[in-house]
Amino acid sequence: MNDKIKETLRFVITGGFCFLVEFVCLVLLRDTAGLDTLIATPIAFLISVAVNYLLCVRWVFTGAKEQNAAGKAGFLITSVMGLLLNELLMLLFRVIFGEDTVILTVFSFTVTMYMVNKALATVIVMVWNYFTKRAILQKGLDLFKKK
Repeated sequence: MNDKIKETLRFVITGGFCFLVEFVCLVLLRDTAGLDTLIATPIAFLISVAVNYLLCVRWVFTGAKEQNAAGKAGFLITSVMGLLLNELLMLLFRVIFGEDTVILTVFSFTVTMYMVNKALATVIVMVWNYFTKRAILQKGLDLFKKK
């Protein structure tokens, strides 16, 4: 298997794990702690980004551990942009689809529309994250380098 395929598989596994971290945090913050979805979403997202960063630099992108301050700043900038995109999508989906409609109940777990909204937002932000973080972590961020 070539290195690009291995990297992509590691990214997908990491993304899936981070999605679970974010989703569980979102459900706990919203349904257990009683926070509004638009407050719980960025908190859960930031927790997931921290886990994602650690996994990306240690496992997904080889050579990323040696990144310079510009690379770290680039990762932070793309994460903030991902956070804003995520929040905007959650707001948009809330307006279009609502968030409290029950989709189905499995055993004692109820799937509501905000969970579906989160899954849709995650797919869109995942595409953003892959391309931006890969460019930052593997190629560096030329914007911060002196010429």
